Amino acid sequence: MHYLLYVVVIPILFSARSVAKSELKPIPIGICTNLANGEKMRQYGYAYVEEGVSRFLVPTKPEEEFEVLLNEAANSPLPVKACNSFIPGNLKSVGDEAVHQKILEFAEIAFRRAQRAGVEIIVFGSGGSRSIPEGFSREKARAQFIKLGKEMAQIAQKYNVTIVLEPLNTTECNFINSVSEGGEIVKEINHPNFMLLADLYHMKMDDESPESIVKYGKLIKHVHIAEKEDRAVPGTYNEDFRPYFNALKKTGYKGKISIEARWKDFNTQIPVAIETIKTQLNN
Repeated sequence: MHYLLYVVVIPILFSARSVAKSELKPIPIGICTNLANGEKMRQYGYAYVEEGVSRFLVPTKPEEEFEVLLNEAANSPLPVKACNSFIPGNLKSVGDEAVHQKILEFAEIAFRRAQRAGVEIIVFGSGGSRSIPEGFSREKARAQFIKLGKEMAQIAQKYNVTIVLEPLNTTECNFINSVSEGGEIVKEINHPNFMLLADLYHMKMDDESPESIVKYGKLIKHVHIAEKEDRAVPGTYNEDFRPYFNALKKTGYKGKISIEARWKDFNTQIPVAIETIKTQLNN
């Protein structure tokens, strides 16, 4: 009897220890910046670079130009794991001038190149593309966007890339302005390759509660961060992100955190920024 008891208990204890260890795994922190800054970032413990779609994947440029950038990335001390600034403003996602077919063709090139470069996340902010034209039905725009999202997600799946929808504050865009609004749209798109981003700067700008992160946490696959004042680098004005970090912890968040901020002095701010984030994450 005692022997059987130990056989049952030991795996349970081992499993509990495994879970505890996985929970202690640090969240990778990166910066939305040029790949050329990778060496400086590596020195202070950053894990990856978040580049721009147009600058790094260059979907409108010939393959030869991308090959040069791909070679630079291969020799970089840090990988490019995410790209933002996705759809150009002249390619409209909603409204009477929506050009879904052109967007999907653009996305196909971007996703194919992302896969080659090891990019896992494509951030869909693109306020210029998705802003609803004056006088256009919001309900119709929403339906257009969901249709586009479903089609885009299928292409992303083919290239093993995840699109994350970035809610933007109301001073930057008039559509999808909160984690809650974005979460409902992601739920309707209902595809594992089209998920949600929580940008703590945009949340702070529109006073969105951390509870939105808790509610839609299972959909959140990426996070952006900057201080509310001046969209400053974390640690500039010592703003408190802990309520948002605690909300992420409640959801068991396993993604990355990218600093998307206005840098005054990159070289002197990068060590302060990462230490600020790590300290607040652990408190």
